[in-house]
Order: sequence, then structure tokens, then C-alpha cells
Amino acid sequence: MSNGQLLRAGLCGIGLDTYWSQFVGLKARLEGYVGQVAARLARPGVEVVNLGLADTPERSREAGHRCRREDIDVLFLYVTTYALSDTVLLLVQRAGVPVIVLNLQPEAAIDYLAFNRLEDRTAMTGYWLAYCSACPVPEIANVLARARIPFQQVTGVLDEDETWREIEEWLKAAQLRSSLASARLGLLGHYYSGMLDIMTDATLVSIVFGTHVEILEVDELSALGCEVEEADLVRRVEEFSDNFDVQPDCPPEELRRAARTSLALDVFIERHGLDAMAYYYEGSGNAANEDTMSSVILGTSLLTARHIPVAGEYEVKNALAMKMMDCLGAGGSFTEYYAIDFNDDLVLMGHDGPGHIAISQGKTKVRPLNVYHGKVGRGLSVEMSVKNGPVTLLSVVEDADARFKLVVAEGECVAGDILEIGNTNSRYRFPPGARGFVNAWNAQGPAHHCAVGIGHVAATLRKTAALMDIGFHQVC
Repeated sequence: MSNGQLLRAGLCGIGLDTYWSQFVGLKARLEGYVGQVAARLARPGVEVVNLGLADTPERSREAGHRCRREDIDVLFLYVTTYALSDTVLLLVQRAGVPVIVLNLQPEAAIDYLAFNRLEDRTAMTGYWLAYCSACPVPEIANVLARARIPFQQVTGVLDEDETWREIEEWLKAAQLRSSLASARLGLLGHYYSGMLDIMTDATLVSIVFGTHVEILEVDELSALGCEVEEADLVRRVEEFSDNFDVQPDCPPEELRRAARTSLALDVFIERHGLDAMAYYYEGSGNAANEDTMSSVILGTSLLTARHIPVAGEYEVKNALAMKMMDCLGAGGSFTEYYAIDFNDDLVLMGHDGPGHIAISQGKTKVRPLNVYHGKVGRGLSVEMSVKNGPVTLLSVVEDADARFKLVVAEGECVAGDILEIGNTNSRYRFPPGARGFVNAWNAQGPAHHCAVGIGHVAATLRKTAALMDIGFHQVC
């Protein structure tokens, strides 16, 4: 994960203690499988809490208490052989975290010929029991469903690549859920008047995503701009040249103005410990605030590239979408419909304001604008296209039934002419075609903004929605 959030993943194998005295070596064999899974789950950013093998109600209860003591974020429940559902329920109830049931056989199939040649019937049964992880899963599912405890499942082979691709997606989804739950989202300013679709219940954001919402004052940011030192200002202007393709017609005074606000933003973000931010403010009638808010684009673009995504127009839901995409290493740039190219059967999408320059096709240009369309002020803006290749669109949608849902589309960013208007904008092609995509996307009732990231990550987003118990819809 790009933001360095540590995931504490609990792993508990389940079995039945009655078997151990009956079938010599079975317990040790199953414990070895649990150890193999623990080793593969462990990776940078993931700390595995191996709870061992729970095979009695007492051991299950103690494992559940340990889950609490160890503050785990997700529980992988490895079904090694037949186990009683009572054992599982006691563990899961006390753990109180999302549960992923691992129904993994040690091999793709039993060697029937070798198995049937065994002369010891007891040994045959012990051998088979190491393969019967599928047996208790319906029983476990029945009890968890009746207890209204959501669970996910992976069915496969212990060392199979396909199985582990799916498990790794669950790990990423759990990391993303944990990152959102520990994030601080700053809200600076107010909504763009009349944009009813983007107005969001901030309390519900904290309830559903676990994200802390911090209400911020533009006056504070403006005051910080007055404290910037000249040497720092010179260095930040130089950094602009390193990070952007600054066009020759950009006035030096505008670069200095943008640099001052960029430095103030850095202090502002650190002071409030922010992981993402949504902003909009006109500052009309207050020269200092208007100056600040009309010079934020370069600074907010740098922040977005540093894994602190910033969404314009006070788009709270899209700040969350951008953060989710960034946590997955996909980027997450602010975007909306620009136009449809019916000749090439593609959709033009982009936005004014900050862009995710780390996912730009080439170096992001900086252009001067005499007017910010639909907004107060003038100054510098960024122009970029997202890297050509596979992309994913994500919209966090406020839903009347599911509170929130994720709406996702996978497509491709393609090369071609873009609008050279000092905005982020790109050309996107989707499997249903331009007409089919636009109709299907709009039918889900999203706000008019979304986040675009590179690569196809819909499978992980689907799993994230499942772990968060919110809705999910994939358009294409």
C-alpha cells in the first residue's frame, strides 16, 4: 500500500480435537499448513498474528480474546479439516472484525490410487481428513448467516497461484479499509453553491468509512502564507520546474504566488495531520483569502502526488475515492465528463484544479489562465493526460438504500488530441462504447465527479466494499 498503513491480519486454523488421538500426525500436519499460510500472508505492511489451531470452544474463545488484545484488522479463518460451527462462532463473535474463510486443500486432488492402496483404514481416514476442508464450510456459513455476521470465502489449493492472487486482493482490500478507518480528511471552505449531488453527510462518512473529518479555516491557511521565508520561496519555485513542465508564458509573480501557497499548504497539512482534503472557497471581498484560494492548484497537485489527495469543489465523496485509488497504488485523479467523441467512440474526461501528476502521461504542463471558468480568480493551472493504458474509474456514491456504494468501471486511456485549456483531460475507451458507458454509469446515480487511476483494480474494490458492508456495482 502506498501510504504505509500497517495491517494486522489475524490467522486462525480450525479443527476438531477429537481427531488428534485417533489419527496420529494429523494435528502436526495441519499446524504445518497453518504455518505455510502465515508465511505467505506476511509481507511489508502486513503483520500476521498467528493464533494457531483452535480445536475446542475454550481455545476458540481464547483466540477471540487474543484478536482483541492484538487489535487485528481482519481475520483469516483457515478451515484445515472438519470443525464444529460452535467453535467458529465463539471466535468470530469475539474478534469483531471482517472474516475471510479460507477453504484450502493441500493439493488439487487426492491421489486416489495411492490412497486406496493403504492397508491401514485408520491411516486412510487421517489422510482424507487433511483434505476435507470443504466439509464444514456450509455449516459455518449457515451459523454465521443466522448470526448476521458477514463473511467472505476463498476456495482453492494451498499453494496455487490463482488462490493466492485472490487472497492478496483480500489483503489489499483489508489494508484499504484499515487506511480509511485511520485517515484524517480535511474539509476546507464550503460547497459550490447549487451542486446538490456532491453534498454529503459528513457524519455518515465517519460512521461508514471510519474516517475522521476535520473542519478547517481558510483564514489559517492565508495566515501561514504570510510566514513563508524568501529562501523557501525560491526553492519551491525551483521544485516546480523539477516536477512540472512550466510553460514560458507563466508570469514569475504567479509562480511565486503559487509557491507561497504551496509552502503554506505543506505546513497546514502537517499541522492538522491530514491524509486527504476537499476544498472550495471563493474569498470574495477578502483579498488575502481570494489570493490564497486562487493559487492552490500547483501545491495541491504536489500533495496529491505525495499520497495526500486533494479534491476541488468540496467534493467529500471524491476525496475518499481518490484516497482509495491512491492507497491501491493506482493514483486517483479528480475527473468528470468533458465531452463525447462519437467519431472515435470514446469519452473525454478531466477537471480543472489539482491533478495526480504521478500518473501523468509525460510531464504535467503548467499554464497561466486569465479566468478560472465558473470560479473566482485567475492564476496558474495544470494540464495533463493520464498515462495511456488500462484505467479504473471509481465513484463513491451516496445511496438511498445502502448508505454508500462504490461504482466502478474499467477501461483504457488512449492517445490522441486533448483540449489544451490548462486542465487535466484524457481520452477514455470503455467496452460498452461511449453511449453504453455513459448511460450505464449515469444509471447508478453518481455525483458528477469520479476518481481515475491507472491499472484495473475493480476486483480489489469489490472486495473492499464487501469488507465494509457497502454496495458495489461494476459498470464495465
